[in-house]
Amino acid sequence: MKKNYLVGLGFTLLTFAGIAQTKTVTLDYYFNHEYKKGKDGKFTTERFHYMWEDVAESGYSKWGDVFKKDGFALKTLETAPTEENLKGTSVYLIVDPDNEKETPSPNYVQPEHIKTLKKWVKEGGVLVIMMNDSANCEFEHIKPLTAEFGIKLNQDVKSHVYNDKYDMAAFYIPTGDPIFKTAKKVYLKEVTSLTLSKTAKPILVHQTEKYTVAAAAKVGKGTVVVVGDPWFYNEYLNGHLGYDKGWDNDKAADDFSKWLYSISK
Repeated sequence: MKKNYLVGLGFTLLTFAGIAQTKTVTLDYYFNHEYKKGKDGKFTTERFHYMWEDVAESGYSKWGDVFKKDGFALKTLETAPTEENLKGTSVYLIVDPDNEKETPSPNYVQPEHIKTLKKWVKEGGVLVIMMNDSANCEFEHIKPLTAEFGIKLNQDVKSHVYNDKYDMAAFYIPTGDPIFKTAKKVYLKEVTSLTLSKTAKPILVHQTEKYTVAAAAKVGKGTVVVVGDPWFYNEYLNGHLGYDKGWDNDKAADDFSKWLYSISK
């Protein structure tokens, strides 16, 4: 009887320990609020692109599964970030903020949002911003946000791919990288490059052209990470690329998620 009680107690303690270790990654659905267009070119009521529940090539359902495997609970935020609605969030993820081509009424980053996010990061939050190339992303309003942390979005287009020559968009990760510990060859297509100042440091640099495509800045107790590409959406994890060409986007998503877990509260 005593043995069974101790076994049960041990199981209970392990269960509570597992719950205590769960962190929350919140995906923005406010600045990215994209709708599909019908054959007439008009917006429909169907949302898509970089959403946890989007299982098509355009979605983040696979990355969501990676996050859950690595200890995160998934959450979404349909409204603008505030001190109150960011409570309980360890990682806040903003991807591909809308321009007028993507939604009938874009929600732009405003000065009050920048103030809120700066405070939240300084108190220990991890803010991840994943952009796109200059033609497919809203830059004017989000550039002041990344600039606050020493990361300038250059609003250019790098890493072109012609036809199916995917290797044109290959980035090679050096041995011993502290973040991408298992990924070696990754794919990022048509990205914006970054220029860094203040405390910002590169975390992914093109091996020959030497431009920075991903960077991180330590700010107070927290961290800001900016990537010039949405990167880990379903199309390139790794299905569209094939699994026999040496691509490691799947591994990179896992490495990146584990690193976010390690630096978040």
